[in-house]
This record gives sequence, structure tokens and C-alpha cells, in this order.
Amino acid sequence: MSRFLLCDRQTGWALALVLGYFLYLFLGAMVFQLLEKQAEAESRNQFKVGKLKFLQNYTCLDGPALEQFVQIIMEAWEKGVNPKGNSTNPSNWDFSNALFFAGTVVTTIGYGNLSPSTIAGQAFCVFYALGGIPLNLAFLKQLGKALNMYLVRLERCLQRPGHSMVVQALTMTFFLVAGTLLFLIFPPMIFSYVEGWSYGEGFYFAFISLSTIGFGDYVIGTDPNKHYISVYRSLAAIWIIFGLAWLGLVFNLGTELMEKIFQLKWHKTSRMTVENSITKLEDQLDQSRDQEGR
Repeated sequence: MSRFLLCDRQTGWALALVLGYFLYLFLGAMVFQLLEKQAEAESRNQFKVGKLKFLQNYTCLDGPALEQFVQIIMEAWEKGVNPKGNSTNPSNWDFSNALFFAGTVVTTIGYGNLSPSTIAGQAFCVFYALGGIPLNLAFLKQLGKALNMYLVRLERCLQRPGHSMVVQALTMTFFLVAGTLLFLIFPPMIFSYVEGWSYGEGFYFAFISLSTIGFGDYVIGTDPNKHYISVYRSLAAIWIIFGLAWLGLVFNLGTELMEKIFQLKWHKTSRMTVENSITKLEDQLDQSRDQEGR
């Protein structure tokens, strides 16, 4: 009986998790559609109007010629060449940029603004990722363990008899606040200053990068009109690595907390169901005994 109830509880928990997961996806799809679809339509209309005005101002060009020029620009962009500026723009494949790209490969961020264009480069990228992604996961795991070890040591140093829960809460608060300041609050200020973004755009880039989403709509060190220091992207790669370890621990804590909440609710529900079933069985037994006594 107990095994059956345990199996039934685990099945119910799994079904609730699957249902919640897909409901969350559907909710996100509806919100993104509501927020972005109209803006996309406006952008399309603006592009059409701009293209027509361009053809009117430059009558020497016709529609097919303009489309061919746009295709050339798109192909250049897909190969990592920024159409803005001139041919003196710095290379996307100097050592600092190549190191930043290698970091985006092994961390699976993949901004999408730069990729190997040669067959040899693409083949190497596949095998490099096959070895680099497990290595990166192992490295981040050890880095996370080291951070957790220092948290435990800090907790032990602050430990006082009868105040264990308070110390744990203070330690966790310190971990969250310090990490948030170091990886999500201060870096966007630097990105805003260097790249000319707003603080909101810098924060958006920071979170999208550290969560390995990596859309590629905002990427540091790609403006041809700016002169970056040579180690700018290399320092950013180091920030990403340590930020990944911190945010990974935060996500793990969030996952454990969510599982405990769901399991606690399911445990209470299943417990009430079992108690109701037992009560009903006892009532039926009492009724049958009364009937036999009569």
C-alpha cells in the first residue's frame, strides 16, 4: 500500500511539473506575442517606407539593384563583417576576439553575430565544442563547489548556538547580494559607458549572457566607430565564466526551492486524500459492524 502511494505521489508530481512547464511556455509565448508582434509590424512598415524613399532619392538605382546590395550587406553581416565603417575596421579574429568567441562556444552562449566561415574552421568548432563543453561544465562545477565551500566556512565562522537559521539566512543573503552587485549591477555600468548603451540595455546584455541565452542583439566590442582596449573582450570572458558559476548556483537554489514547494503542496494534498480514504473506510467498517450487530 505504501509503495503504491509513493509511486502515485511521484507520478502526480511528474505530471504537475510537466503541466506547469508547458503552461509557463505558453504564457511566455502569449506575452512575447503581445509585446513584440505590433513592434515588428511597425518595423516592417518603416523599412518598406525607407526603401521606397531611398529609391526615390537615388533614381539611378532600381528595385533589383537595391535588393542585390541589401543581400551583399546581409551576407557580410552573417560572416561577422560589420557593414558600418570601412575596411580598416579591426579584425574579428585577433587573439582577444578569438578568445571571446572560444568562450561563447564552450559556455554555449553562442551570440550568433560571429561564426567560422571556412570548412576547416567549422569542423574544428564541432570537435572543439565536443571537448570544451564537458570541460566547461566540469570547471563550473568545481568553481561552484569552491564558492559553496567558502559560504559554508563563512557560515561556520558566524555560527552561534541557537541561531543557525538566522546565520543561514544572513549567509545566503550575503551570497545573493554580493553576487548580484558583482555580476549584474556593476558590469552594466561599464558596458553602458564603453558601448554607449543605456543601463537597462547593459543589464539586459549581462543577464542574457550569464544565463547562456545569448540572443546576439547586444554584443560588446563590435562597434566599428569605437576604439576598444585590446583586453576588453578577454576581461569580459573572465567575467562571464565566474558569473556563470554564480548564476548557476542561484538557479540550483531556485530549482530546489521550487521542487520543495511543489512537493510540499503535493504531499499535503496526497496526505489529505489518504486521510479521507482512511476515514471513509473506517466509516464503512463501522456501518457494516452496526448492521451485523442488528
